[in-house]
This record gives sequence, C-alpha cells and structure tokens, in this order.
Amino acid sequence: MHNKELELAWEFVNKTNRSIFLTGKAGTGKTTFLHRLKMDSLKRMVIVAPTGVAAINAKGVTIHSFFQMPFGPILPDTDLNASKGFNRKFSKTKIEIIKSMDLLIIDEISMVRADLLDGIDRTLRRFRSRNKVFGGVQVLMIGDLQQLSPVIKDNEWELLKSFYKNGFFFSSFAYQECHAITIELKHIYRQENPKFIEILNEIRNNVLSEDSTKELNKRYIPDFIPASDAGYISLTTHNNKAEATNNTELAKLKTKIHTYKAGLEGTFPEYAYPNKAILELKVGAQVMFVKNDSSPDKRYFNGKIGKIIHLEKDEVVVKCPDDDFNIITTPEVWENINYSVDAETKAISEERIGAFTQMPLRLAWAITIHKSQGLTFEKAIIDAQGAFAHGQTYVALSRCKSLEGLVLKSKIHSNQIISDSNVVSFTKDAEQNEPDESVLEFSQKDFQLDLIFEIFDFYEFLNPVNRVLDIFYKNRTIIEGHIEQPLLSIKNALVNLLKISNGFNTQLKQLSKKEDLPEVSEIIQERFKKAIAYFKIEIETHIVSSLKILNFTTDNKAIGADLSKNLDAIEELLEAKLLYFNNLAQGFYVNTFLELRAKAVFISKESTKKPRKTVIDGTTNVELFERLRILRNEIAQENDLIHYQIFAQKALYEICETLPLTKQELKKVNGMGDVRIKKYGDAILKVIKDYCDENGIETSTDIDIFETEKPKKKKGDTKKISLELFKSGKSIQEIADERELNENTIFGHLASFVASGEVKITDLMQKEHYNNLLALIPKITFENLSDLKNQLDDIYSYGELRLVLEHLKS
Repeated sequence: MHNKELELAWEFVNKTNRSIFLTGKAGTGKTTFLHRLKMDSLKRMVIVAPTGVAAINAKGVTIHSFFQMPFGPILPDTDLNASKGFNRKFSKTKIEIIKSMDLLIIDEISMVRADLLDGIDRTLRRFRSRNKVFGGVQVLMIGDLQQLSPVIKDNEWELLKSFYKNGFFFSSFAYQECHAITIELKHIYRQENPKFIEILNEIRNNVLSEDSTKELNKRYIPDFIPASDAGYISLTTHNNKAEATNNTELAKLKTKIHTYKAGLEGTFPEYAYPNKAILELKVGAQVMFVKNDSSPDKRYFNGKIGKIIHLEKDEVVVKCPDDDFNIITTPEVWENINYSVDAETKAISEERIGAFTQMPLRLAWAITIHKSQGLTFEKAIIDAQGAFAHGQTYVALSRCKSLEGLVLKSKIHSNQIISDSNVVSFTKDAEQNEPDESVLEFSQKDFQLDLIFEIFDFYEFLNPVNRVLDIFYKNRTIIEGHIEQPLLSIKNALVNLLKISNGFNTQLKQLSKKEDLPEVSEIIQERFKKAIAYFKIEIETHIVSSLKILNFTTDNKAIGADLSKNLDAIEELLEAKLLYFNNLAQGFYVNTFLELRAKAVFISKESTKKPRKTVIDGTTNVELFERLRILRNEIAQENDLIHYQIFAQKALYEICETLPLTKQELKKVNGMGDVRIKKYGDAILKVIKDYCDENGIETSTDIDIFETEKPKKKKGDTKKISLELFKSGKSIQEIADERELNENTIFGHLASFVASGEVKITDLMQKEHYNNLLALIPKITFENLSDLKNQLDDIYSYGELRLVLEHLKS
C-alpha cells in the first residue's frame, strides 16, 4: 500500500481504538484494504455486512445473524430481548467472541440503517462495558455514501422519524457518541482520465457544471447498437428490464442451451446466493465474471465481460475483447462462514458452514445499476431513464473505466443527479475534519492510556460485592456462615484501590503530555511497573485472603445460587487482574495486553470451578447433615410444608455440632420448641442415634430415644460383641435383631475391623458392588459422601461407600 490515506487508515485501525468510517469513491481499494486487515492485523476481528451477498463477498456474516437482530424498525425503547419471532439467547461461543473481540468491521455501511447501528451498540454493551459506546469495541465502517443507501419503507420511517434526523447510519445515537474519524481514500485505481474523474466528482458532490454536462452528453448515442463481440453491457434502473434484455438476447442465439446447476453444501441461505442456482448458457452469449479468479493466474476479475466460445459439462471457454487468450472457466466456490473460537489457540476463527459452487459467470447483455455496485466495466451503455434513487447516476457512470467506453441512451441533466442533502452536508463536514498524523499520535497515546487505566480499574468489582452484601443483609436469618466480615474487608480494599488508581491515572495523564507514547516512555514504564507490584500485593493481601476464608450455607436454593453467581463473578474478575499483574510485571506493551485481555474471557471457562467452601464442610458430621436434610425434606413433602418449617438451617447446623440424643438436649437447640419436638423429635433423634452408633461416636450416655436410661457400656465392647456374633456365622440382620440395633449400626461396628484384617470388605458387601466402586470412585469429582451417593444414583449405601473410600485411601 503506497498511498498515504490507506497507510493512515491502517495505523488508526491497528494502533488506536478510534472508530473509523473508511470511505472513498468506487475503485479506491476499500475491499483490498479489508482483506489486508484480515491477513495481517493482530486485532481479534469480526466482519459483518447488511446483506447476504455483501457478507459472502466480504467473507463475513450478516449483521442480523451475528447480532440476532429482529427485522423491522428497532426503536430506542424497544426491549430487544423481549422481541418475538427471533432468538436473543446468545450461545456461549457467541458471547465469548463478543467479549473477546477488539474490532468489528461493518462493510457496505451506506446500506445500514441508523436504528440497526444503534441495535448493534446495545447488543455490544449488553455483553461488554455498559457505559462505553459499542461496549468498548473499535468499529471500522467501510462504504461509500454516494452508492447504495439504506432501504426504509414509508411505514417504517413513520416509526423512526421521531428519533432520527434521517435513515443513514451517521444519524444514529451510537455514531454520534463514538466520535468516529472519517478517512477518504482519494487515489482512484479505476479511472485515469482527469476530465472523467472531475465529472464524477462533480456528480458526487451534487455540483455538475454546464461544461461537464456538455462533455458527458457527447456520449449520447440514442440508436447505438454494439457489435456482437464488442463487449458492451447495458446498465438499467430496474431488474425486470435487465432480465428481459438478457432473455431476449439469449433466445436469439441458435446454439444449444447448456444448464449448470449449483452445488450446495451445508448451510447456504438462498438470499445469499452469489449467482443463479440454475444457470443457462449458450455459445455466443455475452457473459460477465462474478468473482475474482481464485487461481494464481488472475485471468479474470469480478465484472470482466466476454463471450462464450465453447461449452462442456464442467467448463466454459470465454473470450474477452482485449485478451489474446481464451479463459477456460471452471466452477468457483463461495463459502458461508460462521465465527467460532479455536479450541487450542482461543483465536476467533472462521468455520465453514456451507458452500455454493457454480460457474463464476452470468448473462451480461444487461445488469441493474444496483447489482453493478463494486464492478468495473470497459464498455457500458447507460439507460438512465426512469426514476433514480440517491446516487444511482454516480454508481452507473463510475462503473466505467473511461469516457470513451461509455454510451448514454438518454441525455443526463443535472436534475437527474439525485443526491441526499444529509449526505452532502455529512461529507462536507468530514472533509473539513480530516485526521492527520497529529490526530493519529494523540489517538495512539489515548488508546495506550485507556488500556493502562483498564488494567488498574476495579470499578467492575463493586457491583457483585455490593450484591452479595445486599443478599446477606436481607436474608441473614437463613444464611449461615462467615460472609459479612470477609466481604467488608474486600469492599474496603476496593475503595482504597479505586482511590489509588484514580490518582495514578491523573498522574499518567499529566506525564503523558510531556512524554512519548507510554509503550516507549521510560518514565511511564517505571511508574507502571511499580504500580503493578503495589496492586498485586494489595489484592493478594486483602482480597484473595478474604475470599479464602469466606463460606456460607443456606436452605434457600435461589438465594444460594444468587450468592454463588456473584461470588463467581468476583473470582473471575480477580483471576483476570492477577493474569494482567503476573504477565505485565516487566512493563506495558499493547499487543501483550490485548492477548491477555482476550485470554481473560476464557479463564472462567477453563478453570474448573473449585466447589465453594460451605459452612458444613467445616463440621465433622457432614454425612449426618445430609441425612437430616433428607429427613427434613421427606417430612416436609408428607405434610405439604416448606422444608424450613420443619426446622431451620441454623438448627440443622447446630444439631450436627452438638449431637443431642434426648428430647431435653434437643430442646437446647436454637429454634427447636416443644411443638416441633413433639411432632418431629423422635424421627430426628433416631437419625442422630443411628449415625453415632455407626460411627462409633462416644456419647455421654447411651440412651434410647424414649428417654429410658440403660447401663453405660463402653463403645469398644459393643463393637466386639457384634464381631463375635458375626464370626459365629450370624448375618448382619440377625445380629441387629438380636441386639435390638439398626442394621447400619452393626455394619459400622464390623467395618471398624476391616483395617485389622479381622473382617474382609467382601464379607460386608457384594463382590460386584466392591469391584464397581473401585473402578467408579476414582473417576468422579464429588464434594462429600452424600454428593457421591447421589452421583451414583443411590445404588450403594453410605456404609459401602465409606468402606471403599477408606480402602482407596489406604
């Protein structure tokens, strides 16, 4: 790229975060620039376009499919997410792409309506920074306002006109807020004749002079009939006119029709077909190439005209007027892509979801001006009668390489140059504010400072921290654990860090006025490294340590989920900060930071969530906790009550700590009154007693649940009695019956002799169960015994699970 505007555009896209409107007359290299960006830019990008064909040509996707937009007007007060008939539930991959992209490229921006650009802005804010225009994404808009304008039906404009001055993208709220710079590419690669270029500029700016009108109308030849191999194409305003001409001319040929059927693969919607699905051609037909040659020979380009001299089943031979060779044309492939995330590299990658294979040719005695957008013709006949929309005259005339190759079927009058006054004033304004090197340098500095501020910004943490405190204060009666103090410590630390980062930002802003870019300024780099070291120590001392001691448990599932969601959010933000601080200790570099920022989006996905410490994990009697919870749920279901009406989480927690074995002891538990004990006491005490027996837990007295004291006996003796009876050949059930104890209790007694070898594991459980568990348990991640039992579909008893776990440990 040897052209200064293109170089300036390249620098702005790659070294700043400014949004840009890249414009330029037809033939100034906008498409080439887009493909270069795709190949060589380090930014993570997504390319979208307003129509299917434009998206296929730009090798991107449509705006509506990527942003899942409704068709029809999008008013500022429309709730995009409540819209019926289209899906606003974004996939995880789509959200990751949106969160991690640096650059959004919108091709053919002239066709994008103001309300659609605002819809894009709202979607980006939803998944990224709510307070930044386009959610903080840099947007590159490519297009030419003198060409195709947005389609707005009258009834749609009725709805939109109270919000927007006009339908063009530049009247959107987002465009006005993003302070985009306009870069116009001025070097025309298509036309070389200065006189013709001047005429086109006058038309473009709505100031066609009398001299130019005269010069142009010299090309008025009303009854012009081209020679059959001269390669003239007729440009008309309406589709049916072009179709009729092509069909009539094809019918005149006496040669045999050959039909070429497009090959379709995967997903390729009809509205995006880049050519006809069924193409009828004859020898002698005038055709136009509709794609650039994908072979290294580059024998043809999109818009090149020629004549068919031979047809085969899978090739068409075309001769073009100025070539001294024939072009053997074979089918070309157009790909329909979808964006995905590469599993290995985490790069935003293009996934081919469909393909359209067809001869890259179409009949070309005539074409509509609309379809000629982006093409170049050596020779064209322009039929400029009939209504002209904004810019159509310009599009038609600017397709031609020279005045000599142009033939007018009707004279052009300056009143036919319909151009929109909104576009004229926007263009004028853009010309007066063209960016230069100094704007670039200022924008580059701003971009680097913004990135540094982002590294030290802790504002995002406040929302989830306040949310957790809020949930806790409103529900403290049903949340148990150590939650308030660690969170208050985190909040204080955040307030302090926010103060310090604000001071640091102000200091950097002052410094940067005198300094070079932060990346190359020694002073700024020195300050940056010190700040990294300080912030890292602060968050490890005050935030990481507080999160480690935080724990909670609650009966209420919804509240538990809400707490976990917000604590997860804090941990994800924290991991991202630590990622920055650990990897930027040697200094600030834009590309390193952009890579880390993208990586941070995938942190949460990668780090398999460590189960959050719950209060009960701190107690020794996790299994009893689970059994009492199950009992409580069963009683609640039977009596059609809510579980905490049986007894509260606090009480459950206290029971597991104090292990009451009598109704008197149970009464001492917070919230266990006479009525509750009368209704549920027996059942609760039975569960506790069985648990104590099974686990050989020493209790002050061995009392049955009906309060009648029995003589104390030592735990060791009771287990030995069970062992003797087992050795004498009695089954667990028989021993339980004889000793008036629970089967689980006897199982627990015998299990205690496995370690000494007096009892074999397979004496206590089926061999098949034992082998299954040996294979299954190591493959499962579980929080506690109850979780393991649950994951194994409750096939095995607690006793069996505990036995195999002990065995695996030893």
